[in-house]
Amino acid sequence: MADRGRVAPIARDTMAYVLAGGRGSRLMELTDNRAKPAVYFGGKTRIIDFALSNALNSGIRRIGVATQYKAHSLIRHLQRGWNFLRPERNESFDVLPASQRVSEDQWYSGTADAVYQNIDIIEDYAPRYIVILAGDHIYKMDYEIMLQQHVDTGADVTVGCLEVPRMEAVGFGVMHVDTAGRITDFVEKPADPPSIPGRPDTALASMGIYVFDTNFLMDQLRRDAADPTSQRDFGKDIIPHIVKHGTAYAHSFNRSVVRSANEAEAYWRDVGTVEAYWQANIDLTDVVPPLDIYDRDWPIWTYAEITPPAKFVHDEEGRRGTAVSSLIAGDCIVSGGTLKRSLVCTGVRVRSYSSLDHAVVLPYSNIGRHARVTRAIIDRGVQIPDGLVIGEDPELDAKRFRRTSNGICLVTKSMIDRLNYR
Repeated sequence: MADRGRVAPIARDTMAYVLAGGRGSRLMELTDNRAKPAVYFGGKTRIIDFALSNALNSGIRRIGVATQYKAHSLIRHLQRGWNFLRPERNESFDVLPASQRVSEDQWYSGTADAVYQNIDIIEDYAPRYIVILAGDHIYKMDYEIMLQQHVDTGADVTVGCLEVPRMEAVGFGVMHVDTAGRITDFVEKPADPPSIPGRPDTALASMGIYVFDTNFLMDQLRRDAADPTSQRDFGKDIIPHIVKHGTAYAHSFNRSVVRSANEAEAYWRDVGTVEAYWQANIDLTDVVPPLDIYDRDWPIWTYAEITPPAKFVHDEEGRRGTAVSSLIAGDCIVSGGTLKRSLVCTGVRVRSYSSLDHAVVLPYSNIGRHARVTRAIIDRGVQIPDGLVIGEDPELDAKRFRRTSNGICLVTKSMIDRLNYR
């Protein structure tokens, strides 16, 4: 562990730069109107809040967020929930949409380009170090520990890595490292991933987290921008070039993961598919969930809406407002309905005689009387008609909704509208 008692931690001389412009197409209709980092998670937060909270909790007080795809919902969330950093305290928070700063016809053309186009803003703050982060993963991590390793090794770049079963690494950028942790090769989505020395069944997969000395990164971005063959991507261009021509070290997530006493294992999730997103939310309903969102020592910051408490009403047989092993956000009213292993976001109404079982319900939706919803995601603002049954008839569900191979239904407003309910 890094020395957390230093008077001036490295994080205070660091900028966190969050790449939040991803399309998130594997989340299907959940990202029709919002970027993946803006998708709701865990009842009241958004996916991006985890990377931002990690930066803040690590001591980083200069943060930039690059946005691009369908960014309005994300930008609105950032403006409402992350506007407390103050320049008079040497703090800053910049939202950096793709604004054609380089040329009038060029948006962000890759992850590296999303940083390159804002070089002047970064250099104006003059941070000594910069941490590049993906804004679409769920995890808790102390970046100060990774920064300390970067300084101690004198690396040109330090790459955050997950230890994963070797053949599960085929969808990642994978590091081949020597016994000292120096990266000797970086392979993007290899069919036969290289293993960790001495551990033939385990590979190091990139988390999309990179630490650089800022001046070094700026030089690399300018070099890359001048290369007509480059795809302007960290994983495809910047990192492989440094591995070949400079010094790159791997940083294992296990060294800097933040875990409370209730978390048995290091938790990191890519919630980029409908099933992965549903499962990560439902995991929070476990008696002892794998991710502790109640950890006061490492809070997940977000936009805190002013809402009344959740409310449960009616106490008649068959019409009793109850919730078992469920998470219920503020401004929800469970009016004679039943919830089991479900997660319900802000402002949801669950009407009498209805039931939710392993359901994820996004904000301000309404579950009608006698409706039954099982193993489903209900998008924001959806009005589930009285008596509608979801998750019990695979063939009917597949005709009406987005249904995954494992039987998870995604339900949106337009899908309900097509049912011609009145």
